[in-house]
Amino acid sequence: MAVQSGKDLLLKVDLTGDGTFETVAGLRTTRISFNAETVDVTSLESTGGWRELLGGAGVKSAMISGSGVFRDANTDERARQIFFDGEVPDFQVIIPDFGVVEGAFMITSIEYAGSHNGEATYEMSLASAGALSFVAL
Repeated sequence: MAVQSGKDLLLKVDLTGDGTFETVAGLRTTRISFNAETVDVTSLESTGGWRELLGGAGVKSAMISGSGVFRDANTDERARQIFFDGEVPDFQVIIPDFGVVEGAFMITSIEYAGSHNGEATYEMSLASAGALSFVAL
């Protein structure tokens, strides 16, 4: 895999629920992490006292975070609506030269900031809210 530009890691939101995704406006940084809880099944019989884990038993989740410049575009308005209405719509994350992750996410936080001589910025965090799909590029 070749070196990729960070601007190619895109977060997209389904604006209307019809499967049409649009890139969230103004983002400068985007991050996605995948997690799996472990289930420890270590016992006195565990070889050499080494920990044993039960495969496939833990809860899987994904977290997305991003920050950027506030643009007050359609996607900004939609993100605010999703947060205040407690919706759990579909999002896509395009990971360059790797694949597309898609599924329901809840926006868990939105923060706005700005200084008197700078741009207005925002940060948001999302948590997966169901099964995710992955399609390799």
